[in-house]
Amino acid sequence: MSGSLPSPTGPSGDVRKAADLAAQHATDADLARRLPGEVVDALVAAGFARHFVPVRWGGRAGGFEELLDTVALVGEGCTSAAWIATVTSGAARMGACLPEEGQSELWSGGADTLVVGALNPTGRATAVPGGWRLTGQWPLVSGVDFADWTLVCALAPAGERETALFLAVPRRDYRVADTWFNVGMRATGSNTLIADEVFVPAHRSVPRDDIWQGRAVGSAARCHTAPLRAVSGPLFAAPALGAARAAVRAWSARASARPGPAAQGVLARAEGDIEGAALLLRRVARTADEGCFGEDERTRAPRDCALAADHLVDAVERLFRSAGSGAQAQDDPLQRVWRDVHCVASHAALRLDTAGHAHGGRLLGTA
Repeated sequence: MSGSLPSPTGPSGDVRKAADLAAQHATDADLARRLPGEVVDALVAAGFARHFVPVRWGGRAGGFEELLDTVALVGEGCTSAAWIATVTSGAARMGACLPEEGQSELWSGGADTLVVGALNPTGRATAVPGGWRLTGQWPLVSGVDFADWTLVCALAPAGERETALFLAVPRRDYRVADTWFNVGMRATGSNTLIADEVFVPAHRSVPRDDIWQGRAVGSAARCHTAPLRAVSGPLFAAPALGAARAAVRAWSARASARPGPAAQGVLARAEGDIEGAALLLRRVARTADEGCFGEDERTRAPRDCALAADHLVDAVERLFRSAGSGAQAQDDPLQRVWRDVHCVASHAALRLDTAGHAHGGRLLGTA
């Protein structure tokens, strides 16, 4: 089953080329725990790095619905490659909140600069003349091995309290520890970034709340002014959507040798769950493209995306369990998808317990 509900223009030839190449290398990349350089290069050539880069820096300031479609297409062949495609796109979107001089430095090498993000404030920034002195370790930074820049989050003193900042750090100023030995999404290379007393000029820093609220500098594009929580769900769930569609294909190829009412029922239910998830994610992405960020949407969007992730997990779980022990072989694509989808759905942005609590409280008038 290929992706349904395509975008109006459909994916470009470069996107399809990247998707095909990622699929060819998916098994080996999973075992190697990283994407090969040629797949990373293909993702850049397909335009993922520049998708959200402001137009004045040579980017596209593209849309969320289009990105949902193209990332899901890559995810049909390799969930990890799709994850790198989406997180590099999303990190560049965050870069649009830096001061103008910081943006100029970030994209001085062009709009295809690869930017990744370390979102948890596990480091510390100390004020020094002209900027900050940054120290810390950030685990789980997807794509950090081949990134040109990383936006890292750190706590900094603010009077008697602390505040969270994002600081843009070039690759030359940090080192990477090989710590990613995960059950799923193995090829994302989500290793640990380490910074030791790194100087970061003030123009390469921005309060975390500015990124959370979409306070872009020098751009009024909807993709830059969107609140992070209202749009992060489709970006993080898109790889799982593509992977779930791949699971249907893998399962159908196996079941075609023994068709019957039971198999048909499993397939129909799984396909319905997947396309129901696609509709939820598309609604959120389209609403973001239209700039509809009312208070209801700020909690509904995360709820819808988390619910979509649950549907995708349920569909893949049903397919995997019904496929029998043969699908558990190391070289079987279905077991890799099963691991990857569970891993994606565990992301904080896709947890229904937290997203549902916030939206439920709003519905009841208690939030």
